[in-house]
Amino acid sequence: MAQVLLTVSGTISPQVKENVANGLRPNPDYIEMARRFDADLLDYNAARAQIGWFGQLLTLLGGSNLMLAWVCFLLRKQYRVIFTDGEQVGIPLAALLKLGGRHNVQHFMIVHILSVGKKMLFFDYLGVQSHIDRFLVYSSWQKHFIEERWRVPAHRVTLTPFMVDAAFFSPTNVTPAPRRMICSVGLEFRDYPTLIEAVRGLDVEVVIAAASPWSKRSDTTQHVELPSNVTVQKFTQFELRQLYADCLFMVMPLYDVDFQAGITAILEAMAMKKTVICSKSKGQTDVIIDSETGLYVLPEDSAALRNAIQFLLDNPQMAEKMGAAAMQVVHRDLNLVSYTERLHEYIQHALLEEAV
Repeated sequence: MAQVLLTVSGTISPQVKENVANGLRPNPDYIEMARRFDADLLDYNAARAQIGWFGQLLTLLGGSNLMLAWVCFLLRKQYRVIFTDGEQVGIPLAALLKLGGRHNVQHFMIVHILSVGKKMLFFDYLGVQSHIDRFLVYSSWQKHFIEERWRVPAHRVTLTPFMVDAAFFSPTNVTPAPRRMICSVGLEFRDYPTLIEAVRGLDVEVVIAAASPWSKRSDTTQHVELPSNVTVQKFTQFELRQLYADCLFMVMPLYDVDFQAGITAILEAMAMKKTVICSKSKGQTDVIIDSETGLYVLPEDSAALRNAIQFLLDNPQMAEKMGAAAMQVVHRDLNLVSYTERLHEYIQHALLEEAV
């Protein structure tokens, strides 16, 4: 019996491992985590087979993530660690553990953003933080927020860098077709109106890949008049890798949010040896090293963004140098293997402490 149960907020495709092996898609983090943790995976399908009548009722009331939390609660006596893949599962599980008893299982929770009203209610009024043994956060702003608002000890709130599958997103996997083109990728809190204004009239092609498999945000390019040098389209991950290879550099325009919006695309571009110009939002300060691996500009400042873009267009050797440095950082710290190893060490440390 495995010691760790790992949730997957979705349905795992039966072909996922085959597609990874054939180079058709990046390796999902949960596959590598399950391998390194020697963990059991619990996705929607696996949970649905175990919910019972009460679980069915909870699913009708609260959706599939509440269903995952309920099954984790039912299985809590069989594991030493339950590792939830986000607050959408971790918060309801913490509430269930608080109300129904944890039976010595430890609860590790990935955190994207807790500084929003509905989520904060569970901590402010139910005190569910008592049943989250380790918060694993991607943004230093979120770490400080959790520690200060709910007086959670710093050793229970761990800042861990996000990651990218550097084996898939690698310049060695593609043949570049370089052209005078820059790109921008994703949907989550993307400030595309500012980017479009910044590049209007510039002598450069701009490709905006306004899509995301995770975000429910609307495409902010939809109600903006596009200049002739800007194209908006969708790409598969396979096509996106080619886009990174072909571009001069990537631009990540963000609204001033307090979590790491844009981090997936930023790391993908860095892994592809591309520098990134990024809006320095409150939450996006932990990955790019300004003037070494990329450039920061103030959020929603089209003039500053235009100047940064023009600077890299005028100094291609600087862009290439920073892109090479960015790829080195990914290979050293921000790749899937390093990420999973760090999380494994946290789990092992917690289990050793428990045994003492």
